[in-house]
Amino acid sequence: MIRIILLVLSSLIYTQITAQDDNLFNVNTIPLELRIKSNAVVRSDYTHINVIDYDKFVFTNKRIITVLNKEGDYKIGAFQHYDDNIKIQDLEVRIYNSLGKEIKKIKKNEFKDVSAVPGGTLYSDSRVKYLEYTPINYPYTVLFETEVVYNSTAFIPSWRPIEGFYISTENAEYKISNSSDISVKVKTSNFKDYNIKRLSDYHFIAKNLKSIEPESFSPDFSTYAPFLKAALTKFEMEGVKGVNNNWVDFGLWMNNNLINGTQELPQNVKNTIKQLTATANTDMEKAKIVYEYMQNKTRYVSVQVGIGGWKPMLAEDVERLSYGDCKALTNYTQALLKEVGVASYYTIIYGDDKLIDIDKDFSATQGNHAILCLPNNNDYIWLECTSQTNPFGYTANFTDDRDALIITPEGGKIVRTKVYATEENIQKIDAEVFLDENGAILADVNIQSKGAQYGDHEGIQNKTIKEQELYYKNNFWKDLNNLEILKMAFSNDKDSIVFTEDIKVKIPNYTSKAGSRFLFQPNVFNKITMVPPRYKNRKLPFVIERGFTDLDTYRIKLSNNLHVEAKNEPVSIQNKFGSYNLNITTSNNVINYRRELILNKGSYSKEDYHEFREFLLSIKKHDNSKIVLNTKT
Repeated sequence: MIRIILLVLSSLIYTQITAQDDNLFNVNTIPLELRIKSNAVVRSDYTHINVIDYDKFVFTNKRIITVLNKEGDYKIGAFQHYDDNIKIQDLEVRIYNSLGKEIKKIKKNEFKDVSAVPGGTLYSDSRVKYLEYTPINYPYTVLFETEVVYNSTAFIPSWRPIEGFYISTENAEYKISNSSDISVKVKTSNFKDYNIKRLSDYHFIAKNLKSIEPESFSPDFSTYAPFLKAALTKFEMEGVKGVNNNWVDFGLWMNNNLINGTQELPQNVKNTIKQLTATANTDMEKAKIVYEYMQNKTRYVSVQVGIGGWKPMLAEDVERLSYGDCKALTNYTQALLKEVGVASYYTIIYGDDKLIDIDKDFSATQGNHAILCLPNNNDYIWLECTSQTNPFGYTANFTDDRDALIITPEGGKIVRTKVYATEENIQKIDAEVFLDENGAILADVNIQSKGAQYGDHEGIQNKTIKEQELYYKNNFWKDLNNLEILKMAFSNDKDSIVFTEDIKVKIPNYTSKAGSRFLFQPNVFNKITMVPPRYKNRKLPFVIERGFTDLDTYRIKLSNNLHVEAKNEPVSIQNKFGSYNLNITTSNNVINYRRELILNKGSYSKEDYHEFREFLLSIKKHDNSKIVLNTKT
């Protein structure tokens, strides 16, 4: 009976939008303002979600999109995930040329069918069907229709009326029908800014939304583009029923149904970890020993099976196999800590170099990563359990400075992860430089990195010698032509979290000649060479997500045949974005170069962007300034 009802509803939806389709396949009917700075135009996108019960909903989508050029190919969106709890009922694509004539039809069994996770995943039960199509000409239009039955309701499809950069939307509609007695939660963001109409609590229409261009230093797309999230207050994830009125409820469900019963360890492991921590005097000392044991014992392997990829594998299996994904390794570490009496909390988070928060105002299945949280007085220490090299408590550049969900026996709680302050994120370069009479440089360079900048550097130690050389030549010092790497040595102090690089380099023909004079850039090793673009009418605010401090000190000894004829005056610039100080002195044929650049973390208005760019332009000018040298007569 349910199936009959669903088919009838699907038929009604199809009839509703077919009447609007007449001109949607002809490119010439796209409004001009939607074609400007767009790679693709969504002509019509109708999404209908019919909630049958806490454990079932039906997703129906009909989507017509015109691709204007090659850059728009990836925006087709003709794919559908499935697994044992997601059943594809109907799936079809039709391709139209620029005049609206149908040129190809692809049925469900003609779609490519592959694993939905990367090749590094050990095993997974998630798959995806997707359209593989090579266009003959541009523009072309794709009609994509699908109907899918979900028997796991923890994830209700969200809605993005503007789907990304350089894609505009002519018509888009999102509707939830609820024939169950389960409450549906919906949260919308930025709808007023785009004049998106709300026809009812669960029915929205968007029309004629122009494309958005990316802008340098802009905040995360979801913070300013329209976005809708939905969730059920009672749901099922592969046979496990959950309650989701708030984060406390959701956290209790995770603790009681996903984590409890997974942390039993073999007796010999219990004995080993207790022996290893027997002489530790504090909980943090114990935790460091446990963390090091886990890092030496295990390796990261992605595993995407079980309850939607959310339930960790058993701790005893991790011990036996010596591998696991983020959930498994976090859970395993928590089990080890529990054995030695150290409290910790399994934590759900968004892992990304961008700062992406768990939405504290909307409880739902969010996040893409798991880490471990250790209460420490009135603060927290965070452990990245997938890394075999991270220092204890180090999380910069992937899970730092964002809202996360910690799972406690009392329920879920949103807390902020560690913020790495500007004054912590230090890169210090000290160099002993010799400049000969032919303009060549020989230098011993010492680089010390701390805070977030530690994470930018320490990975170099794990690369091959060839990769290390290429990193310095093509990346870190890519502005130095003909750079030769003569020697490399690395030191990683994981207790103090300081990474040190000692590099010996040679740079032939570093200086340029102007008659009998040499023009010499004293800032050899840390120049700003690029600045963000200028925008005539910037539309977005901008954000500096992580501040930093760069300290550079070079002692440049000149050949006896050279002397300084003219040098730069001291420079000092200070504003809300940071500061820049430069001082060059000479003594006994030695140039002492000192530079300090501080860039402050912060969020700024679009009106501030011009001043910020001028600040960077000024730094670039002074970084690239030259000293005039002459030969002694």
